[in-house]
Amino acid sequence: MQYKKLSKLAALMVFASALAGCSTWDNMSSRQKATVTGAGVGGVVGAAATGGGVLGTVGGAAIGGVVGDQIGKHND
Repeated sequence: MQYKKLSKLAALMVFASALAGCSTWDNMSSRQKATVTGAGVGGVVGAAATGGGVLGTVGGAAIGGVVGDQIGKHND
């Protein structure tokens, strides 16, 4: 039971960090915006896929960030 609470907290922290990056959204390039968005979405998907596992959340955020960066590269 305690593990699930910790996992949900970790997922929430990743999401909050992604949103905090959006506070300077106006000064970011489209590639940077795509990277932040990809990391946020990847973290949520990773958490959902692993039942809130910390490794899945962090791994999903990392993979999502790379994918977002590559997609954003084509928009600059």
